[in-house]
Amino acid sequence: MIENRLILLLRKSKSLTQKFPSSNSREWKTFSNPCGFSSEPQSRFYSSFPRFTPPSKSPVTRSLIGYGLRSMLQNHCKNFYKPSFRNISTSSSISATSTEGAKLFVTAGPKARKAVGIWLFVSAAWVFSMVILGGVTRLTRSGLSMTDWKFTGSLPPLSDDDWLVEFEKYKQSPEYQRINKGMSLDDFKFIYWMEYGHRMWGRALGIMFALPFSYFLRKGYITPRLGLRLSGLFALGAGQGLIGWWMVKSGLEEPASEYVEPRVSPYRLAAHLTSAFVIYSGLLWTALSVVMPEPPAKSVAWVQGAAKVKRLALPVSILVGITAVSGAFVAGNDAGRAFNTFPKMGDAWIPEDIFILKPLLRNFFENTATVQLDHRLLATATLLSICGLWVSTRKLDIHPAIRSLIGATMGMAAIQVTLGISTLLSYVPVSLGTAHQAGALTLLSLMILLNHTLRRPSLQLLKSLPKVAP
Repeated sequence: MIENRLILLLRKSKSLTQKFPSSNSREWKTFSNPCGFSSEPQSRFYSSFPRFTPPSKSPVTRSLIGYGLRSMLQNHCKNFYKPSFRNISTSSSISATSTEGAKLFVTAGPKARKAVGIWLFVSAAWVFSMVILGGVTRLTRSGLSMTDWKFTGSLPPLSDDDWLVEFEKYKQSPEYQRINKGMSLDDFKFIYWMEYGHRMWGRALGIMFALPFSYFLRKGYITPRLGLRLSGLFALGAGQGLIGWWMVKSGLEEPASEYVEPRVSPYRLAAHLTSAFVIYSGLLWTALSVVMPEPPAKSVAWVQGAAKVKRLALPVSILVGITAVSGAFVAGNDAGRAFNTFPKMGDAWIPEDIFILKPLLRNFFENTATVQLDHRLLATATLLSICGLWVSTRKLDIHPAIRSLIGATMGMAAIQVTLGISTLLSYVPVSLGTAHQAGALTLLSLMILLNHTLRRPSLQLLKSLPKVAP
């Protein structure tokens, strides 16, 4: 019976090879040169197998012959099936053969990799929405409407008496006393719901992240390396709530001068926003690593071109991140509501009081004029750097996906600068201010995707690549 099954399998293989056209010979290599067979006499070789196993032999003899044939195929014809790496995608549909040399975050198979990847992408998108909602909360001056904080959260006011209690708490805050005195209860309800929604959206994110994380751990989908990274990101997310309250608490304190508007500390706001950017970047990078273990590479020349681009893209990415953080200090100092002209700042290119504070370093974080000037210069430098990256890579031999990403990044940088100028000239309306913050995160996302695509492939994939793309 064993040799009959072997013969049946071989005859099926013969019929399959007849169905495939000869143009697929690069993808389907049956017995290659080490076995001494060409593609033409395969049928004669298959048809000769019945003669190797005469029916008169005993079952033991036939079993030994079948075992010998299988051993010969395994040991001497290792290239019986050899898919070409040139036509294998290295994106999310990457095959198990081409990922053997890559360090996989999820080793439970393609379905597990897809499930974990979707979960991480959804988590990253949720953090993105948190950043946008936080921007709306800040721009509508809603962040100081809740004067207390609990880690687990609490129910919102459900009756008129509950609303009056919360409103009385807010009336004791410096923001009400100096800015919103005389505010109606309905106006208070609006800013309260904005801040409450922002807090509860963050807590919902924690639950949405923790439950699938526990499930994937129990199923064995997550490797220890991935588990450690995700645990760190989860800890940062939990700490983000504490940082947020630490920031809000600074705005509930009495300002040093009666002429100063109550606002949160620019340092704490920058810490809160930077922490959100770090969490988002970590989730997005990890999600990309799960679904795309290998970068797109079809030739050694393209890999070498990607290495050249990476040396330029990395400093540009750092500049994008610094510019985004400087925007947090613009928001923390309400610097966008001053010097609402462009390209000059008022009547001058450089204001006279940019170094008025002592010590000198304080001006870069607390002086409205200096903070806005810094952001203008950094934004201009970012746009010019990305344009320079695009120009310097035009003649390089690189993967088309990399070239497209660089073009998209340059376009997004131009849009972001346009949004920033429009926001400034319009005195920071909520719509444009929110769009500008979303643009910063979108530009950062493109830089993360670009750097992830520029990674060096594994040694096994690198060895299989041709020198030049076909």
